[in-house]
Amino acid sequence: MWARAFFDDAAKAKAADEVKAIEARTAAEVVVSVHRTSGQYRHTDYLVGFGLGLVTLVAMLYLPQEFPLEFFPIDVALSFAVGATVSAALPNVRRWLTSRKLLEENVRKAARAAFVELGISRTTGRTGILVFVSTFERRVEVVPDIGVDIAALGQEWEEALAKLSAAVAASESPEPFFEALRLLAPPLERVLPRSADDVNELPDAPHAA
Repeated sequence: MWARAFFDDAAKAKAADEVKAIEARTAAEVVVSVHRTSGQYRHTDYLVGFGLGLVTLVAMLYLPQEFPLEFFPIDVALSFAVGATVSAALPNVRRWLTSRKLLEENVRKAARAAFVELGISRTTGRTGILVFVSTFERRVEVVPDIGVDIAALGQEWEEALAKLSAAVAASESPEPFFEALRLLAPPLERVLPRSADDVNELPDAPHAA
């Protein structure tokens, strides 16, 4: 439900409105990009399948009733297939069984790749900021260009990023994400105020993949 909500027309329109509101106050160019996943996790499915296959084998070996020998490979193989299929079909289970470090690394790499692919570094002042949301991993990665002085943004910026992460990790709708996104505006306005001749160089509409 959460992932689907991020891709509907209402959420996309809301994201565009929030970006416009932020950019009305700052020279920074904000781009929101939402991806369904940042990596391949078939290995998790295979581990679940292996585990269920192993349980099946142990059960057939040690249960009181006897099983024909020719059933062993068939039942173990079927158990493996069922386990792998269930893991792939249940995102919460797949995510829970995948290491946190791998989830974070995949999102970080995908965000940096999207930063390049979307041309966020092409702004005149190098003030582009990518807000990258990966719905399967339930993580957000914010990638600023070199014209954004992170140190100057200070604690207020760090708190805004923490609330963005919490919203993506825990909420069941996009609204808390949008509320947290608005918190980026005050520190950006303080460090990168919008000038009278500011030109919008990047699209306000979110990128979805």
